[in-house]
Amino acid sequence: MTRAYNQLYLADAMHNIGTMLDYAVNTLHFDLSIFYEMFLASGVASQIESGNPRYISGLSGIELTKIVLEKASDRSSFDTNYILSERTNEYWTGWALVYYQWYTAYSFSFIQRNGLNISTIQSLYSTMHEADISKFVQTANRILQRQFDIRQNMLKVIRKRQHITQRELAGMSGVTLRMIQAYEQGDQDIRKAEAQTVFALSHALGCVPEILCER
Repeated sequence: MTRAYNQLYLADAMHNIGTMLDYAVNTLHFDLSIFYEMFLASGVASQIESGNPRYISGLSGIELTKIVLEKASDRSSFDTNYILSERTNEYWTGWALVYYQWYTAYSFSFIQRNGLNISTIQSLYSTMHEADISKFVQTANRILQRQFDIRQNMLKVIRKRQHITQRELAGMSGVTLRMIQAYEQGDQDIRKAEAQTVFALSHALGCVPEILCER
């Protein structure tokens, strides 16, 4: 797997994002989920994902917080009386998240919308913060996999509720039996299917197309 930046810089990135979240929540008193949405919207997340050295190790966590707020809010004044005296759960949340993003090469947005949102990560602090980071990776992978399985299988779930066989659905929708099997088994991602295919399947099943491609 090709990662966006060398592991030599990973500790800096983990510390800086951990500090950013701790500073935003415990000094500036932002709600963690709201601030994290700002982080995604500001473009700072994408700079880290792409391996921009300035954002990975050239800026402190406080400086990253300021950039996020300048780009994604109307806040212009900041309390700079800040010292990271302990590794809070917010710090650990950012620290662990950055490792996982680097390790998997998934985007922060992809991680967020596929079941591993920032609050979910924070909720793992009590059981994970003293464990090796590999334990967090395993847990995070299981959470994402459950979401992938649910979404890939929505076609199967709805089809079975209607008491329709795969072959019958193929005849009703015009989508080949082989493709229906591939979507249900996860060999093909239905979210990447042509709109006409999704519409044909949803029409045959009597559901809205969005439920088959739910994000």
